[in-house]
Amino acid sequence: MELAVLGLSADEEQVYEALVAAPGSTVGALADHLVIPDGPLADVLAALSAKHLVSCSGDPCRYVAAPPDIAINQLVQLRERELSAARAKVYSLSEIHRSANRTSPELVIEQLTDRETIAAAVAHMESEARVQVRVFDTPPYYESPGGAGAAWNTQTQIARHQNDGIAHRVIYSQDALAWPTKLETDILPAVHGGEHARTRPTLPIKLIIRDDQDALIPFDLSRSGLQVAYLVRRSPLFTALAALFEGEWAQANPLDATAMTPGVATGVADPDEESRSLLAMMMAGLTDTAIARVNGWSTRTTYRRLQRLMTELGASTRFQAGCLAERRGWL
Repeated sequence: MELAVLGLSADEEQVYEALVAAPGSTVGALADHLVIPDGPLADVLAALSAKHLVSCSGDPCRYVAAPPDIAINQLVQLRERELSAARAKVYSLSEIHRSANRTSPELVIEQLTDRETIAAAVAHMESEARVQVRVFDTPPYYESPGGAGAAWNTQTQIARHQNDGIAHRVIYSQDALAWPTKLETDILPAVHGGEHARTRPTLPIKLIIRDDQDALIPFDLSRSGLQVAYLVRRSPLFTALAALFEGEWAQANPLDATAMTPGVATGVADPDEESRSLLAMMMAGLTDTAIARVNGWSTRTTYRRLQRLMTELGASTRFQAGCLAERRGWL
Protein backbone atom coordinates (compact mmCIF):
# COMPACT_ATOMS: atom_id res chain seq x y z
CA MET A 1 0.00 0.00 0.00
CA GLU A 2 1.39 3.41 -1.00
CA LEU A 3 0.63 5.20 2.30
CA ALA A 4 2.27 2.58 4.53
CA VAL A 5 5.47 4.68 4.46
CA LEU A 6 3.50 7.41 6.27
CA GLY A 7 2.46 5.07 9.08
CA LEU A 8 -0.95 3.96 7.80
CA SER A 9 -1.98 0.33 7.99
CA ALA A 10 -3.56 -1.39 4.97
CA ASP A 11 -7.01 -1.18 6.63
CA GLU A 12 -6.56 2.52 7.45
CA GLU A 13 -5.57 3.32 3.89
CA GLN A 14 -8.53 1.34 2.52
CA VAL A 15 -11.05 3.07 4.79
CA TYR A 16 -9.60 6.54 4.13
CA GLU A 17 -9.79 5.99 0.36
CA ALA A 18 -13.41 4.84 0.71
CA LEU A 19 -14.32 8.00 2.63
CA VAL A 20 -12.55 10.19 0.06
CA ALA A 21 -14.87 8.70 -2.56
CA ALA A 22 -17.98 8.56 -0.36
CA PRO A 23 -18.02 11.40 2.22
CA GLY A 24 -20.69 11.28 4.92
CA SER A 25 -20.74 7.47 5.23
CA THR A 26 -21.87 5.80 8.45
CA VAL A 27 -20.05 2.88 10.06
CA GLY A 28 -22.72 0.54 8.75
CA ALA A 29 -22.45 1.81 5.20
CA LEU A 30 -18.66 1.51 5.28
CA ALA A 31 -18.87 -1.98 6.74
CA ASP A 32 -21.20 -3.10 3.95
CA HIS A 33 -19.07 -1.48 1.25
CA LEU A 34 -15.72 -2.78 2.53
CA VAL A 35 -16.96 -6.06 4.00
CA ILE A 36 -15.33 -5.28 7.37
CA PRO A 37 -17.11 -6.06 10.69
CA ASP A 38 -18.34 -3.02 12.63
CA GLY A 39 -16.02 -3.61 15.60
CA PRO A 40 -12.67 -3.63 13.75
CA LEU A 41 -13.95 -0.85 11.48
CA ALA A 42 -14.65 1.38 14.50
CA ASP A 43 -11.05 0.84 15.68
CA VAL A 44 -9.72 1.82 12.24
CA LEU A 45 -11.87 4.98 12.19
CA ALA A 46 -10.64 5.90 15.67
CA ALA A 47 -7.02 5.51 14.47
CA LEU A 48 -7.72 7.70 11.43
CA SER A 49 -9.36 10.34 13.65
CA ALA A 50 -6.27 10.37 15.88
CA LYS A 51 -4.17 11.10 12.78
CA HIS A 52 -6.55 13.91 11.76
CA LEU A 53 -7.45 12.10 8.56
CA VAL A 54 -11.19 11.77 9.25
CA SER A 55 -13.85 13.53 11.31
CA CYS A 56 -17.44 12.69 12.13
CA SER A 57 -20.62 14.54 13.06
CA GLY A 58 -24.32 13.86 13.48
CA ASP A 59 -26.29 11.00 14.96
CA PRO A 60 -25.66 8.44 13.67
CA CYS A 61 -22.09 9.59 13.18
CA ARG A 62 -21.22 10.29 9.56
CA TYR A 63 -17.53 10.28 8.64
CA VAL A 64 -15.78 12.68 6.28
CA ALA A 65 -12.21 12.37 5.00
CA ALA A 66 -9.91 15.36 5.51
CA PRO A 67 -8.73 16.87 2.19
CA PRO A 68 -5.85 14.65 0.94
CA ASP A 69 -3.77 17.58 -0.30
CA ILE A 70 -3.69 18.96 3.24
CA ALA A 71 -3.91 15.92 5.52
CA ILE A 72 -1.58 13.61 3.59
CA ASN A 73 0.93 16.40 2.97
CA GLN A 74 1.05 17.04 6.72
CA LEU A 75 2.00 13.40 7.26
CA VAL A 76 4.63 13.70 4.52
CA GLN A 77 6.13 16.79 6.15
CA LEU A 78 6.17 15.07 9.55
CA ARG A 79 8.02 12.10 8.08
CA GLU A 80 10.48 14.43 6.33
CA ARG A 81 11.25 16.12 9.66
CA GLU A 82 11.74 12.74 11.29
CA LEU A 83 14.09 11.62 8.51
CA SER A 84 16.05 14.87 8.76
CA ALA A 85 16.46 14.38 12.50
CA ALA A 86 17.53 10.77 11.91
CA ARG A 87 20.15 11.88 9.36
CA ALA A 88 21.52 14.44 11.81
CA LYS A 89 21.71 11.73 14.50
CA VAL A 90 23.52 9.35 12.16
CA TYR A 91 25.98 12.07 11.27
CA SER A 92 26.54 12.91 14.96
CA LEU A 93 27.21 9.26 15.74
CA SER A 94 29.56 9.07 12.77
CA GLU A 95 31.47 12.04 14.15
CA ILE A 96 31.88 10.24 17.47
CA HIS A 97 32.96 7.08 15.66
CA ARG A 98 35.55 8.91 13.59
CA SER A 99 36.91 10.74 16.63
CA ALA A 100 37.25 7.49 18.54
CA ASN A 101 39.11 5.82 15.66
CA ARG A 102 41.12 8.74 14.34
CA THR A 103 44.73 7.77 13.71
CA SER A 104 45.66 9.91 10.69
CA PRO A 105 45.87 13.70 10.33
CA GLU A 106 44.44 13.26 6.80
CA LEU A 107 41.02 12.83 8.40
CA VAL A 108 40.81 16.58 9.03
CA ILE A 109 39.32 16.68 5.51
CA GLU A 110 36.39 14.42 4.67
CA GLN A 111 34.66 14.06 1.33
CA LEU A 112 30.87 13.76 1.45
CA THR A 113 29.52 12.16 -1.69
CA ASP A 114 25.71 12.29 -1.70
CA ARG A 115 22.98 14.84 -1.00
CA GLU A 116 21.61 13.04 2.06
CA THR A 117 25.01 12.97 3.78
CA ILE A 118 25.60 16.63 2.93
CA ALA A 119 22.15 17.56 4.29
CA ALA A 120 22.91 15.66 7.50
CA ALA A 121 26.24 17.49 7.86
CA VAL A 122 24.51 20.87 7.42
CA ALA A 123 21.84 19.92 9.97
CA HIS A 124 24.54 18.85 12.43
CA MET A 125 26.49 22.09 11.99
CA GLU A 126 23.31 24.11 12.51
CA SER A 127 22.29 22.27 15.67
CA GLU A 128 25.79 22.32 17.18
CA ALA A 129 26.66 25.99 16.50
CA ARG A 130 27.37 27.83 19.76
CA VAL A 131 28.94 31.17 18.83
CA GLN A 132 28.45 32.05 15.17
CA VAL A 133 27.75 30.82 11.67
CA ARG A 134 29.58 32.31 8.69
CA VAL A 135 28.41 31.73 5.11
CA PHE A 136 29.40 32.48 1.52
CA ASP A 137 26.10 32.35 -0.42
CA THR A 138 26.38 32.23 -4.20
CA PRO A 139 24.56 30.43 -7.06
CA PRO A 140 23.82 28.07 -8.62
CA TYR A 141 21.00 26.67 -6.49
CA TYR A 142 19.15 23.45 -7.12
CA GLU A 143 16.41 23.89 -4.53
CA SER A 144 13.68 26.52 -4.59
CA PRO A 145 14.23 29.55 -2.30
CA GLY A 146 12.97 28.77 1.16
CA GLY A 147 13.25 25.06 0.58
CA ALA A 148 14.88 22.46 2.75
CA GLY A 149 18.23 23.06 1.11
CA ALA A 150 18.29 26.76 1.91
CA ALA A 151 20.47 26.29 4.93
CA TRP A 152 21.16 29.01 7.53
CA ASN A 153 18.76 31.66 6.26
CA THR A 154 15.30 30.48 7.29
CA GLN A 155 13.53 32.71 9.76
CA THR A 156 12.94 29.83 12.19
CA GLN A 157 16.61 28.83 12.33
CA ILE A 158 17.82 32.40 12.69
CA ALA A 159 15.24 33.23 15.38
CA ARG A 160 16.31 30.19 17.40
CA HIS A 161 19.98 31.11 17.05
CA GLN A 162 19.22 34.73 17.95
CA ASN A 163 17.56 33.55 21.16
CA ASP A 164 20.71 31.54 21.95
CA GLY A 165 23.02 34.47 21.17
CA ILE A 166 24.42 32.80 18.02
CA ALA A 167 25.38 35.28 15.29
CA HIS A 168 24.71 34.73 11.59
CA ARG A 169 27.07 36.49 9.19
CA VAL A 170 26.35 35.91 5.51
CA ILE A 171 28.00 37.37 2.41
CA TYR A 172 25.85 37.21 -0.73
CA SER A 173 27.25 37.51 -4.23
CA GLN A 174 25.44 39.87 -6.62
CA ASP A 175 24.29 36.80 -8.55
CA ALA A 176 22.61 35.53 -5.38
CA LEU A 177 20.71 38.81 -5.02
CA ALA A 178 19.55 38.54 -8.63
CA TRP A 179 18.60 34.84 -8.45
CA PRO A 180 14.82 34.52 -9.11
CA THR A 181 12.76 35.10 -5.92
CA LYS A 182 15.74 34.55 -3.59
CA LEU A 183 15.98 38.16 -2.42
CA GLU A 184 12.34 38.47 -1.36
CA THR A 185 11.86 34.85 -0.26
CA ASP A 186 15.12 34.09 1.58
CA ILE A 187 17.45 37.04 2.01
CA LEU A 188 15.22 39.91 3.16
CA PRO A 189 13.23 37.77 5.67
CA ALA A 190 16.53 36.44 7.05
CA VAL A 191 18.00 39.92 7.52
CA HIS A 192 14.80 41.20 9.13
CA GLY A 193 15.06 38.17 11.45
CA GLY A 194 18.52 39.18 12.69
CA GLU A 195 21.00 37.95 10.10
CA HIS A 196 24.02 40.22 9.45
CA ALA A 197 24.29 40.36 5.67
CA ARG A 198 26.79 41.94 3.29
CA THR A 199 27.33 41.74 -0.46
CA ARG A 200 30.28 41.23 -2.79
CA PRO A 201 30.36 41.30 -6.60
CA THR A 202 31.57 37.68 -6.64
CA LEU A 203 32.55 34.98 -4.16
CA PRO A 204 35.26 32.36 -4.71
CA ILE A 205 33.34 29.37 -3.30
CA LYS A 206 30.25 28.29 -1.42
CA LEU A 207 31.13 28.00 2.27
CA ILE A 208 29.59 27.37 5.69
CA ILE A 209 31.71 27.78 8.84
CA ARG A 210 30.54 26.68 12.29
CA ASP A 211 32.22 28.50 15.18
CA ASP A 212 35.96 27.74 15.14
CA GLN A 213 35.27 24.04 14.65
CA ASP A 214 34.54 23.02 11.07
CA ALA A 215 33.70 24.24 7.59
CA LEU A 216 31.72 22.79 4.69
CA ILE A 217 32.55 23.51 1.04
CA PRO A 218 29.83 22.26 -1.37
CA PHE A 219 30.66 21.61 -5.02
CA ASP A 220 28.28 21.47 -7.98
CA LEU A 221 29.30 18.53 -10.13
CA SER A 222 26.10 18.02 -12.10
CA ARG A 223 22.83 19.71 -12.92
CA SER A 224 21.03 17.24 -10.66
CA GLY A 225 22.18 19.10 -7.56
CA LEU A 226 24.88 19.18 -4.92
CA GLN A 227 26.70 15.87 -5.11
CA VAL A 228 30.02 16.45 -3.32
CA ALA A 229 31.19 18.54 -0.38
CA TYR A 230 34.39 18.75 1.64
CA LEU A 231 34.11 18.87 5.41
CA VAL A 232 37.16 20.58 6.92
CA ARG A 233 37.86 20.26 10.65
CA ARG A 234 40.20 22.40 12.76
CA SER A 235 43.50 22.54 10.92
CA PRO A 236 45.68 25.02 9.02
CA LEU A 237 43.27 24.69 6.09
CA PHE A 238 40.33 25.56 8.34
CA THR A 239 42.25 28.61 9.61
CA ALA A 240 42.81 29.70 5.99
CA LEU A 241 39.09 29.37 5.20
CA ALA A 242 38.15 31.43 8.25
CA ALA A 243 40.68 34.09 7.23
CA LEU A 244 39.25 34.08 3.69
CA PHE A 245 35.77 34.77 5.07
CA GLU A 246 36.99 37.60 7.32
CA GLY A 247 38.90 39.18 4.44
CA GLU A 248 35.82 39.12 2.20
CA TRP A 249 33.65 40.38 5.06
CA ALA A 250 35.92 43.40 5.59
CA GLN A 251 35.56 44.37 1.92
CA ALA A 252 31.84 43.61 1.57
CA ASN A 253 29.08 46.22 1.53
CA PRO A 254 26.32 46.04 4.18
CA LEU A 255 22.94 45.02 2.81
CA ASP A 256 20.24 47.53 3.78
CA ALA A 257 17.19 45.24 4.02
CA THR A 258 14.87 47.96 5.31
CA ALA A 259 15.55 50.23 2.36
CA MET A 260 15.28 47.32 -0.09
CA THR A 261 11.90 46.12 1.20
CA PRO A 262 9.01 47.62 -0.80
CA GLY A 263 6.35 49.26 1.35
CA VAL A 264 8.51 49.66 4.47
CA ALA A 265 8.65 53.24 5.73
CA THR A 266 12.12 54.49 6.67
CA GLY A 267 11.24 57.74 8.39
CA VAL A 268 13.41 59.74 5.96
CA ALA A 269 11.65 62.64 4.24
CA ASP A 270 14.31 63.22 1.61
CA PRO A 271 14.68 61.08 -0.44
CA ASP A 272 11.30 59.37 -0.54
CA GLU A 273 10.79 55.70 0.24
CA GLU A 274 10.91 54.55 -3.39
CA SER A 275 14.16 56.38 -4.09
CA ARG A 276 15.87 54.90 -1.03
CA SER A 277 14.73 51.41 -2.02
CA LEU A 278 15.96 51.84 -5.59
CA LEU A 279 19.30 53.23 -4.43
CA ALA A 280 19.83 50.35 -2.02
CA MET A 281 19.11 47.80 -4.74
CA MET A 282 21.35 49.59 -7.22
CA MET A 283 24.23 49.71 -4.73
CA ALA A 284 23.74 46.02 -3.98
CA GLY A 285 24.25 45.31 -7.68
CA LEU A 286 20.76 44.09 -8.60
CA THR A 287 19.91 44.10 -12.28
CA ASP A 288 16.88 45.93 -13.66
CA THR A 289 15.12 42.57 -13.99
CA ALA A 290 15.75 41.65 -10.36
CA ILE A 291 14.59 45.08 -9.14
CA ALA A 292 11.44 44.76 -11.24
CA ARG A 293 10.69 41.32 -9.80
CA VAL A 294 11.11 42.44 -6.18
CA ASN A 295 8.84 45.46 -6.65
CA GLY A 296 6.29 43.79 -8.90
CA TRP A 297 7.00 46.22 -11.76
CA SER A 298 7.61 45.67 -15.45
CA THR A 299 11.19 46.01 -16.67
CA ARG A 300 10.19 49.12 -18.61
CA THR A 301 8.69 50.74 -15.49
CA THR A 302 11.83 49.90 -13.52
CA TYR A 303 14.08 51.43 -16.18
CA ARG A 304 11.95 54.57 -16.27
CA ARG A 305 12.04 55.02 -12.48
CA LEU A 306 15.78 54.42 -12.32
CA GLN A 307 16.35 57.00 -15.04
CA ARG A 308 14.16 59.49 -13.16
CA LEU A 309 16.19 58.91 -9.99
CA MET A 310 19.48 59.32 -11.83
CA THR A 311 18.19 62.52 -13.43
CA GLU A 312 17.21 63.84 -10.01
CA LEU A 313 20.73 63.13 -8.76
CA GLY A 314 22.32 64.56 -11.89
CA ALA A 315 24.08 61.26 -12.62
CA SER A 316 24.81 59.60 -15.95
CA THR A 317 25.88 56.19 -14.57
CA ARG A 318 24.88 54.01 -11.67
CA PHE A 319 28.29 54.41 -10.06
CA GLN A 320 27.98 58.18 -10.25
CA ALA A 321 24.45 57.96 -8.84
CA GLY A 322 25.79 56.05 -5.83
CA CYS A 323 28.55 58.62 -5.24
CA LEU A 324 26.16 61.57 -5.51
CA ALA A 325 23.56 59.89 -3.28
CA GLU A 326 26.22 59.24 -0.62
CA ARG A 327 27.39 62.86 -0.87
CA ARG A 328 23.79 63.99 -0.21
CA GLY A 329 23.54 61.68 2.78
CA TRP A 330 20.93 59.48 1.12
CA LEU A 331 22.86 56.26 1.85
